[in-house]
Amino acid sequence: MTILDKTYTLANGVEIPRLGLGTWFIDDDKAAQAVRDAVEIGYRNIDTAQAYGNERGVGEGVRTASAPRDELFVSTKLAAEIKDYDGAVAAIDGSLEKLGLEYIDLMLIHSPQPWDDFRGGDYAEGNRQAWHALEEAHKEGKIRSIGVSNFQQQDLENILGSCTVAPQVNQLLVHAGNTPSELIAYCESKNILVEAYSPIAHGEILKNPDVQSMAGKYGVTVPQLCIRYTLQLGTVSLPKTANPEHMRSNAELDFVISEEDMAALKNLHAQDYGDSSAFPVYSDK
Repeated sequence: MTILDKTYTLANGVEIPRLGLGTWFIDDDKAAQAVRDAVEIGYRNIDTAQAYGNERGVGEGVRTASAPRDELFVSTKLAAEIKDYDGAVAAIDGSLEKLGLEYIDLMLIHSPQPWDDFRGGDYAEGNRQAWHALEEAHKEGKIRSIGVSNFQQQDLENILGSCTVAPQVNQLLVHAGNTPSELIAYCESKNILVEAYSPIAHGEILKNPDVQSMAGKYGVTVPQLCIRYTLQLGTVSLPKTANPEHMRSNAELDFVISEEDMAALKNLHAQDYGDSSAFPVYSDK
């Protein structure tokens, strides 16, 4: 059994593959082939978002992949700017239409704040309204699982205090050099599975000499070490690539990082994202 065959079980009993394919920055006209390549290699977890602008291509890839739809786990995200019930209802149906799928396996609120005010104002009521729309779509069978992304503890508490269906997932920036241990522990205490996006730090970690040295010790690549790290934290790992060779390599994880080295990676602080620092998720503002 490889990592591609292993799953976690969400709070509602739905199984989610532990390793997935992230599709941020994969153009819509290239997304279908990337999905088909990933599925052919053995991936069964595909992650997209309204903000990525590639739901159409991802959906085409899912529909034309070599595995049947019921073997694939497809996630998307409600645009961060949508903070009202009616807008969220329309956007959920919009994602289903763009993907060309009868149901979505997991849908998340992409951020607790709009991107132009990330970590800014108070959007508590707007998030509750968007969440209510997700709850209804979940009850109607349009979405199998629902969750959030980039939510801090106070953002989660806002939802947990009023929901009828608790978030099953929180997708977060998690990588060696940026491990929000307290937030991960809080999510675990609430039976919320954490998904790690950018497990390779948007590529910047490749330049880190300490991580390079540790990867050499295990005889693996830096991406393999970093993906394995997020998996050993108990998260779903979502490395992004459109390159089939990288997809294969990212799934070759038949090694275990020692407790000592896990602690070293957990205590590492490496949060320089180069040109990508302009994105709110990397600047945290």
